[in-house]
Amino acid sequence: MTRPFLVGLIGNGVTPSLTPLLHMREAAAHGLAYVYRTIDLSALGLPAAAVGDLVGSARTLGYDALNITHPCKQLVLPHLDRVDPTAQRLGAVNTVVFEDGAAVGYNTDTTGFATAVRTGLPGVPTREVVQLGAGGAGAAVADALLTLGVDRLTVVDLDPVRAERLVSELAARFPESRVVAADADKLAALLPEADGLVHCTPVGMAEHPGLPLDPTLLHSDLWVADIVYRPIETALLRAARAVGCRTLHGGHMATYQAVDAFRLITGVDPDAPRMLAHLSELAASEQRTEH
Repeated sequence: MTRPFLVGLIGNGVTPSLTPLLHMREAAAHGLAYVYRTIDLSALGLPAAAVGDLVGSARTLGYDALNITHPCKQLVLPHLDRVDPTAQRLGAVNTVVFEDGAAVGYNTDTTGFATAVRTGLPGVPTREVVQLGAGGAGAAVADALLTLGVDRLTVVDLDPVRAERLVSELAARFPESRVVAADADKLAALLPEADGLVHCTPVGMAEHPGLPLDPTLLHSDLWVADIVYRPIETALLRAARAVGCRTLHGGHMATYQAVDAFRLITGVDPDAPRMLAHLSELAASEQRTEH
């Protein structure tokens, strides 16, 4: 029997996360002993700055890896021994693997979203894409979009300073692409010319219901991707499908970032379609329970 794996998830409000079940079910399918625990900062009464101490404790206690989520993806960087080039480029880490005693940081958010688009929206045009949201998740998604070859990316955020900062960082990394920031009131002019719309804000989550934009701006020539996956079926995706858009639900990104993290942690190639089916099943079950 292979040795057991011990993995944790550090972040605020992570106790109800579906990620532990997703990882453990896939591990069981491979015959791996795999324990995945949540380390919920809010439940423990700890500040985000405690992430460094928690990484050190996890290393001492024999953890194999940690997933890192909001609000610690940037704060964890000074506490790592090495950082993968992708994570270094983004300035954010969502997976820490303890390799021969060293804490090594990776970012599977950006690779996960790129794979989600390639597999879930194959062949979509990427001449012009509008992205809503310039936060931590938005930074990873924007990086993925430009890696996929988007010619012009327009970033819209309620905080114009945050949008401009992200655009400046992206423009430096992708000088061959056009990256601009725009105010939300410009969406009526932007979307008719856009090929795709990517949503990276909390609007539409169970605790933040609603739509991030006027649904009359959607049109059938637009593809729409949402990174919200709780619920899987968001109001934005329903509105987009109603007018004939091709859509991608947030479970795709959630799954493929987990696929990449699972591979880094175990060295085993997971079954991505099976994990996507598991994630969709878990999210649907959760939604039925809530109702």
